[in-house]
Amino acid sequence: MRVLMVEDEVRMAETIRRGLLAEGFVVDVRHDGPSGLLAAEVGAYDVIVLDIMLPGLNGYDVCRSLRDEGIWTPILMLTAKDGEYDQVDAFDLGADDYLTKPFSFVVLVARLRSLVRRAAPERPAVMSAGDLSLDPRTRAVHRGEVPLELTPREFDLLHFLLRHRGTVVSKTEILESVWDLHYDGDENIVEVYVGYLRRKIDQPFGRSAIQTVRGAGYRLADDGG
Repeated sequence: MRVLMVEDEVRMAETIRRGLLAEGFVVDVRHDGPSGLLAAEVGAYDVIVLDIMLPGLNGYDVCRSLRDEGIWTPILMLTAKDGEYDQVDAFDLGADDYLTKPFSFVVLVARLRSLVRRAAPERPAVMSAGDLSLDPRTRAVHRGEVPLELTPREFDLLHFLLRHRGTVVSKTEILESVWDLHYDGDENIVEVYVGYLRRKIDQPFGRSAIQTVRGAGYRLADDGG
């Protein structure tokens, strides 16, 4: 089970992360609203643990944005706020559950597993640019009727580019969203994987969907090249 946890209290986030790892979860952590929103948009998560009081963008706004975009990953709000109206606001915006700090770790795990079990089977929309398509749920990618075999990293990179199609994205933005917020390796790894993708989604079809914008980054053409 893959979990995205968006929590700005670093020590608490690390404690929860270690506990969830011990329970067999795969956990990604973000510490602010904007990076949490990006991760939720491009990642294939089973459930999201979302704090309300976050820097940059609060949990309410993150939740609202995801639901407005048609992303229905179950969301558990984890917060120090415990007022009745806070809970109502969270549910009205599309949250699926609510847990107040301090909390029992055993209860958190039970709530997460329950959310995943009862998650609505609603299928997210297939993303496309021209005849290039990607289904986030089945992780299927096609160029026209031709299925394309991508590695997990290639898939995540294409997913990110499709979500921002027509827009220039920098190497830093790609690294923070597709690799890791704290990735400190060579940023030229992005060029390497862009090359891998081009050899699979463009070159065999005589297309040029992924465009290099010198000095700025990359852009996926709206028409799929």
